[in-house]
Amino acid sequence: MSQLLKLFTASQEAHTALRPQVRKTPLDRSHMLSTLYGCDLFLKGEHLQHTGSFKFRGASNKIRLLTPEQKAQGVITASSGNHGQGMALAGAMAGIPVTVFVPATASPLKIDAIRAYGATVNMIEKDALSVELEAAETAAREGITFVSPYNDEDVIAGQGTIAFEMFETEPKLDAVFVAVGGGGLISGIGAVMKHLSPETRIVACWPEASVAMYASLQAGEIVEPEEHDTLSDGTAGGLEPGTITFPLCQAVVDDCVLVSEEEIKAAMKTLARYERWMVEGAAGVAMAAFMQQAEQWRGKRVAVVLCGKNIILEKFTGAVK
Repeated sequence: MSQLLKLFTASQEAHTALRPQVRKTPLDRSHMLSTLYGCDLFLKGEHLQHTGSFKFRGASNKIRLLTPEQKAQGVITASSGNHGQGMALAGAMAGIPVTVFVPATASPLKIDAIRAYGATVNMIEKDALSVELEAAETAAREGITFVSPYNDEDVIAGQGTIAFEMFETEPKLDAVFVAVGGGGLISGIGAVMKHLSPETRIVACWPEASVAMYASLQAGEIVEPEEHDTLSDGTAGGLEPGTITFPLCQAVVDDCVLVSEEEIKAAMKTLARYERWMVEGAAGVAMAAFMQQAEQWRGKRVAVVLCGKNIILEKFTGAVK
């Protein structure tokens, strides 16, 4: 069985097994934006998922599939915020202890939320990739399950449930725009869409300031480009060596789009103005990529995945002023 087919099958099983814990989020046609851009523009509201991010899907699927022994020991994970929140809530709902390693630069709002959901936070004065590696080393040393934010088949399969929901609502999409960090979200969505609707273009979107997966795809191997500050903190950081999302992205990504910080801000402002939605920078990346490429999608049916809303109010208002 190919890796994509295996992932499709796992996502299909998760699509049923995760209900009702995981919310089915809306895929709504934006009448105003569709008129503005001359296409049928659908917005997948993953910012309306529990914990305010799609990450709750993958976390719930991983927790569900742990063995009784693993559940008793608890899990260790690493996160800049959203995955940590998803793991914390999924663990709390299952009565499983969760420890989250976070970079000290992570959003205070997200760190507070992780704690509020009941997880233990271990703050590390290192970059996101180094924090992931330290968390994995700690878990291995202590004999506890480590859950990567993206380098985990069960987590990716959980994210793939988004594609089943989109296909059930709109089976004739011409393109899906997805923000990319470690690649778990687009790997899951892409694996499912390539099976259900192979003609749908999977468009990968990055902030120009943080392009680890993009640079790796261009190089044909995992590389570590220089990282810069970005509003899209949810996609920032490098890739674990040997991550399974790299070959998956090679297989599912059809188009790549890079956007500037100003374009991200404009996209966040557009969503606030026309949809009255406050989304985080990573969601703004996918919307900004569509806005940049909108002319080529005139008359088409396009979906943008709004992956999260976890942003500090002052940071949001500063971006859209």
